[in-house]
Amino acid sequence: MNSDDTHLHIIVPDTSTDMPLPLAESGVQAGFPSPASDYLPDSFDLNRELVRHPSATFYARVHGESMSGEGINDGDLIVVDRSLEPRNGDLCVCCIDGEFTLKRVRFEPGVVWLIPSNEAFDPILVTPGQQFEVWGVVTHTIKNHRRHS
Repeated sequence: MNSDDTHLHIIVPDTSTDMPLPLAESGVQAGFPSPASDYLPDSFDLNRELVRHPSATFYARVHGESMSGEGINDGDLIVVDRSLEPRNGDLCVCCIDGEFTLKRVRFEPGVVWLIPSNEAFDPILVTPGQQFEVWGVVTHTIKNHRRHS
């Protein structure tokens, strides 16, 4: 397999509990805040927002930088839905020769390409002799935006 540094740690979500959080439904302005934003009547639950198919959904922690061109970096969490049929261009968790990788999939007649977003990494051509499976489709990315000290 091609040089690829992106590896994943799979985590099963616990959707058995609710944790409603306040929601600023009117949005968040990048300019001056509205005084009305002090009142946040609505709430939502991250499990319900991010997990559409609980029995087929997993979280995975990204390790590596091959998708950094899309803003997916080492340590980010992704939400992976195994019940979705992958489409051309989807961001997918793929298993190739027993190793998980995170890439955009490109389907061509008789050919599958795994496309990184970091130019330091080469696309991966899946050959007929390799064991290959699209393990799941990424539906969301969860990032930590706090700067490290």
